[in-house]
Amino acid sequence: MTAPITYAGYLALDELLACQHPRSDEHDEMLFIVIHQAKELWLKEILHEVAFAQRQVRAGDLVPAYKSLARVSRIQAVMTMSWDVLATMTPSDYTSFRGALGTSSGFQSDQFRRLEFMLGLKDASFLRFHEERPAALKALEDALAAPSLYDDALAQLAAHGVDVPQAALTRDVSQPYVASPEVEAAWLTVYRDTKKYWELYQLAEKLVDLDDALVTWRHKHVITVERIIGSKRGTGGTEGVGYLQKTLERRCFPELWSLRTRL
Repeated sequence: MTAPITYAGYLALDELLACQHPRSDEHDEMLFIVIHQAKELWLKEILHEVAFAQRQVRAGDLVPAYKSLARVSRIQAVMTMSWDVLATMTPSDYTSFRGALGTSSGFQSDQFRRLEFMLGLKDASFLRFHEERPAALKALEDALAAPSLYDDALAQLAAHGVDVPQAALTRDVSQPYVASPEVEAAWLTVYRDTKKYWELYQLAEKLVDLDDALVTWRHKHVITVERIIGSKRGTGGTEGVGYLQKTLERRCFPELWSLRTRL
């Protein structure tokens, strides 16, 4: 006879709640671990939703993609708010166990890098940080080699009869995307006739929501890190706050921002 499915069994709670292994006796290390593990779980769901949205967009079914993209934006908001919980940890609290972290750093999150790749922020230099984890490295390599969500959106612009430069449609998708006036002009066509291109217009605004939420998350990350460690170098060897501040300039969908000046 099959045993009934319980709440703990369905969610594998025993395994999940056994995944926290503090390396010190300091009280606040548990918070640090739980916050970051929770972020990785949310990233897993975000990747799941973005992959679904990409399949829909590639198939030309733009409306079903909206729900997943809107869900991702909500998840991003939750992740941003979690920085406030981490910020209850003072510099003295963090310093008490920071040495136990070794060279580990959120900079090394393969799921976050995969999300960046899927949104169009391609950078092969990050692959080297995951060579000791073959499955994670393979997933990153696949995301690097595949069209991004923005590449898919541009293809749909062309499919709907909007004039998109051929260079944007046939570019090497493993390379960082470079904004162009021609692509901006293509999106302007959509924004200047929203009734005709309503589905593309709504897709564009969902993409801006994602970019907006990602920059907001990065900004809160900078503030939280500065509050806790000041300008010290990160545990993974990065510049810490200096590196994070540079990431605030990144945009996954650049022309969707620049076109606003011309409307």
